[in-house]
Amino acid sequence: MRDEYRYGKFQNVVTSMDYERLLCATGPYEGEILRASDKKHPHKIAWIQCVGSRQVIPGGNSYCSTVCCTYTQKQVILTKDHDAEAECTIFHNDIRSYGKDFEPFYQRTEKLPGIRFIRSYASIVKEDPETKNVTIRYSTPDDGVKEEEFDMVVLSVGLNPPADYEDLADKFGIELNAHEFCKTNPFIPTKTSRPGIFVSGAFQGPIDIPESVFTASGAGSQCGELLDYRRGKLTIERVYPPEKDVSKEEPRVGVFVCHCGANIGRVVGVPSAVEYALTLPNVVYAQEQLFSCAANCAKEITDMTKEKGLNRVVVAACTPKTHEPTFRDTLREAGINQYYFDMANIREHCSWVHSKEKEEATEKAKDIIRMSVARACHLEPLQEFDLPVNKTALVVGGGLAGMTCALSIANQGHEVHLVEKDTDLGGIARKIHYTLEGMDVQAYLHDLIKKVYQHPFLHVYTDAAITEATGYVGNFVTKVKSERGMTEIKHGITVIAVGAEVYNPTEYLYGEDDRVMTHLELEEQINQGDEKVIHAESLVMIQCVGCRNEDRNYCSRICCSESIKNALKLKEINPKMDIYILFRDMRTYGFSEDYYREAADKEVKFIRYEPQDKPQVEAGESEEGRPVLKVTVTDYILGNRLEIDADIIALAAAIIPSAGSKEISQLFKVPLGPDGFFKEAHVKLRPVEFGADGVYLCGMAHYPKHMTEAINQAHGAAGRVLTLLSHDTVVASGSVCEVNEKKCMGCGACISACSYGAIEFRETRQGKKAVMNPVLCKGDGLCNAKCPTGAIQLKHYTDEELFAQIDAAAIDVQE
Repeated sequence: MRDEYRYGKFQNVVTSMDYERLLCATGPYEGEILRASDKKHPHKIAWIQCVGSRQVIPGGNSYCSTVCCTYTQKQVILTKDHDAEAECTIFHNDIRSYGKDFEPFYQRTEKLPGIRFIRSYASIVKEDPETKNVTIRYSTPDDGVKEEEFDMVVLSVGLNPPADYEDLADKFGIELNAHEFCKTNPFIPTKTSRPGIFVSGAFQGPIDIPESVFTASGAGSQCGELLDYRRGKLTIERVYPPEKDVSKEEPRVGVFVCHCGANIGRVVGVPSAVEYALTLPNVVYAQEQLFSCAANCAKEITDMTKEKGLNRVVVAACTPKTHEPTFRDTLREAGINQYYFDMANIREHCSWVHSKEKEEATEKAKDIIRMSVARACHLEPLQEFDLPVNKTALVVGGGLAGMTCALSIANQGHEVHLVEKDTDLGGIARKIHYTLEGMDVQAYLHDLIKKVYQHPFLHVYTDAAITEATGYVGNFVTKVKSERGMTEIKHGITVIAVGAEVYNPTEYLYGEDDRVMTHLELEEQINQGDEKVIHAESLVMIQCVGCRNEDRNYCSRICCSESIKNALKLKEINPKMDIYILFRDMRTYGFSEDYYREAADKEVKFIRYEPQDKPQVEAGESEEGRPVLKVTVTDYILGNRLEIDADIIALAAAIIPSAGSKEISQLFKVPLGPDGFFKEAHVKLRPVEFGADGVYLCGMAHYPKHMTEAINQAHGAAGRVLTLLSHDTVVASGSVCEVNEKKCMGCGACISACSYGAIEFRETRQGKKAVMNPVLCKGDGLCNAKCPTGAIQLKHYTDEELFAQIDAAAIDVQE
């Protein structure tokens, strides 16, 4: 690390990883943010970005570390949660909030009181010998060079290759790239230079958590293609102890209260909550845990259930969505029916929404625990059941991601139906000719399409439309209308890979003047050798056209690199061409940063603009009388308004959701996010899955991404698909609805309420009665709420259980 940052010399200069530890309940001060020098709370904190990244000097890395901008914003938000009056300053170059939902997160941080984002390089100049405060020197266009004192300085450090990368590469015989990360093929990013050895996670290069997760699945899928002939021959079935019948026993409830690091423990008085739980009826044991979801704590729950003779378990922790299966499993390991478990959400429902009201939050946590215990006493054992799995897959979308995913699944021995709405496969990749790294996209695409059509297990439907989709995980039925006619496809899983589209600009004279084009159109003109383009004297590229605005509050992720790619190609053809890139933030994250620097070295001129002062474009003439497009923009470095004569204008048009996304989401009953892209089950932990079982996603249907990322995610989706298709059965939940025919009056309200077609009428001697298909039921309880006679009950959420919770809520915690 550069000496100018004084790390290790000034006590109150810490790295972002040090600061992360300070925020953690297991950290040196148990979640309190304290200065090392005097153990006082810092009030004025500065973050310096790009420490060790985007630097071409000894000790620095030329690449962008990808994650630093957003983890800094996270740390700022958590700091404000700790101290609402804290003053936080972020010294930055570009803000690279390129990921899904990152832009609103950045805006949320920016709007917090006491937050400053200052676009400036910064250096640490001195430490006050008495207060140990740290002084930072920086400059701004308005005020020039300034010095400012802070209580603490956080260095946002980047990502390096593993310390033993050379030894690792030698042992496995793999090549490294120029940055000493693993060398990969951009078209198959999980493959190393040595056949049979694959790579995932940040050893591919700096990446965020979602990318790490799906590259891991993708590497697993690549392994599966090689080892499919061994699949299922070495597995050992997990055996649980026999389940004890405790339905006749008096409830013996165990309560486990989780600190969840600092998420709960910093706000809720966990020891007080445990002490209170022991006073509740039927509670015979209670304890606190640091992370209940950790393997050692989960085992502790199992052990205590056996040792204390518990027959009900309540875990007071975070969201059931993520961790309830883990905790249910602890009961199974103890020989107890898993539906005797209840989860009290004291994070999302308590500590996160009452972070400034610690006493009140503790009392509310006690209320939630009391309600959960009351419900647990009325829980009943339920049985799950196995459903057969159809080993065929359906992939919707024949672009790069869809074809890659389909081919990976087919290579592992499964029949795949690939449905594409256009007459040709390839999607948006048909319009891309080369990558930033110089790879030939069309050659790769043609080879991929050839492999798809030649694969014996792949069935392709082009010019196709899906007319109906029914069924459930393991047993879907989809009707497809195509050039083959109407086809009914029975399949076990579905992958949504419908891609995305390019925004059709309405600004900057696009559609009015043929000298204004999108970047894809520019690339096509360059590839065709259009004289008007390649011999232009001046070309202006305008970034963020149609996104990062009120209509589309997200970053399209790929546009900055696309601009750099086309600029470098034009400079290669015509070095004398004047090229200007008008940008807000250059988001060439990862190794793309090197190409950004190369473009600057080749005299591509970068001019930053602000969203409230966008460039203006109008037709005009140059001083020589040549017809040009006059581009007016404010240069905030020079402090002047510039006028550029341009022969060509290229617009970095936004990536927008596919026009058919809404229809597909309704057919397969999967959600779209507020930006119109498909919404995954969990942004970090399940980035290629939906909440609906058996349905997966990949590619730009999920969010804009580069080809390498789309291919990675496609392999990742294939990996998750194979975890299901490799089994003969899938387990269905026991928490489903059931109908009491005696109470049913045949009104049909439940049928209209059910989104899954799980209810239908059946003729009986007493007339039409609703009948539930438990295989289709998802247990959402809509029919239960609609039934006017109370004929439908949702198992595990019966009236008795819920009324017990309500009654417990009414009890004063102070009694």
